[in-house]
Amino acid sequence: MLSVNFIFLRKNKMNQRDKIIKEIRGESLGETNIQSLSDELFQNEVLRPILKLQNDLFIASFLNYISKYKRDFYTRTVENKLSIIENAIQKDIKFRNALKGMIIGLFTTEEYALYIKNSSSLNKRMMNLLIDRLKSQVQLFDVES
Repeated sequence: MLSVNFIFLRKNKMNQRDKIIKEIRGESLGETNIQSLSDELFQNEVLRPILKLQNDLFIASFLNYISKYKRDFYTRTVENKLSIIENAIQKDIKFRNALKGMIIGLFTTEEYALYIKNSSSLNKRMMNLLIDRLKSQVQLFDVES
């Protein structure tokens, strides 16, 4: 009986967590329709709202990254800066994993179950969306903070 109560309490806590996470993230972004692929639905209903919510954290994280590893970032051309953003996310596994954690930590338990079934494809989507997001804000990295 104790284990049944524990499972119920645990499930109830997860449901509360999931509800809070969805409220914090807000509405889905991007168009979704019946014909959308499941990865595209996941992207628009889960990934985009999380990326929008976590944007300031991603900016702060990248500023920290360039202060530690790319001190000459501020002297580079815009094209070089864009390349540095892309390479940092694609090739620096430690940095990439930290960014993934910032995103995955805001999945509901149901979303996480969907994610682990197709993590390779969804990781690509996550990182490409994040690269695009940081590149579109490269002007925020123009002046050393």
